Amino acid sequence: MGATGRRFTLEYRIEAAHGVIDSDRSVAEVARDLSMVETTLAKWAREERRRMAGTRRGRADDPGHFCKSRSLV
Repeated sequence: MGATGRRFTLEYRIEAAHGVIDSDRSVAEVARDLSMVETTLAKWAREERRRMAGTRRGRADDPGHFCKSRSLV
């Protein structure tokens, strides 16, 4: 199966991640409500937790990390 081609804004990704982080709901529940793949939402939540942890330590982590592509050069 191929990708659906859906694109999500940074704001949407962060909001969706916080749907998991700030509640007692599972990734599966939130993903189902948002009609999206669990693994994608889990990745967003994991990245947002890392960003939040970096911010609490006083680092100015880049909130745009969701948008950056990763190349294997």
